[in-house]
Amino acid sequence: MFVVVGLGNPGKNYFNTRHNVGFDTINLLANRNNIIINKIKFKSVYGEGTIGGEKVFLVKPQTYMNNSGMAVLDLYNFYKLPLENIIVVVDDIDIEFGTIRIRKKGSAGSHNGLKSIIYHLQSEDFPRIKIGIGNKREGQDLADFVLSRFDKDERMDIDVAIEKAAQAVETIITYDMNTAMNQFNKKGD
Repeated sequence: MFVVVGLGNPGKNYFNTRHNVGFDTINLLANRNNIIINKIKFKSVYGEGTIGGEKVFLVKPQTYMNNSGMAVLDLYNFYKLPLENIIVVVDDIDIEFGTIRIRKKGSAGSHNGLKSIIYHLQSEDFPRIKIGIGNKREGQDLADFVLSRFDKDERMDIDVAIEKAAQAVETIITYDMNTAMNQFNKKGD
């Protein structure tokens, strides 16, 4: 069994913002795999189904980004999953725009959602798929940037990255982490 957690903020005000590419990836995975996200539990909305013959939960925490760890901890405690079966999909300002990077584990960097998950799980040892959302302009507030929407050209590129992130999740579940990393990480990552 796998739990795929897309990070984002709930509500219409945050729809299609840079910070919500994790939610966008969950929505795409749900659509591609005929999974309906309509259950409420674990401080989240989620759906359950199968990907590659494996039972999977697609999860969108409703705690707001900075408290995402509370929802992930609830899932972890309830299902007693190994951490490597909890895949987190998250935005990243530090990698090239429109690219994805898969990591087996690691620090939170500057991402408060990842900081919350690491704090609540007391571990950095969970896989994550990072989606490059670009970086703020000089003098721009980081919060304003991550809560902004993509322009038309950026949206086309980020949709390609979200597609790759969804494919990476499916590859991890169907095959394994190393196969996904070899297929989707750019050389030099």
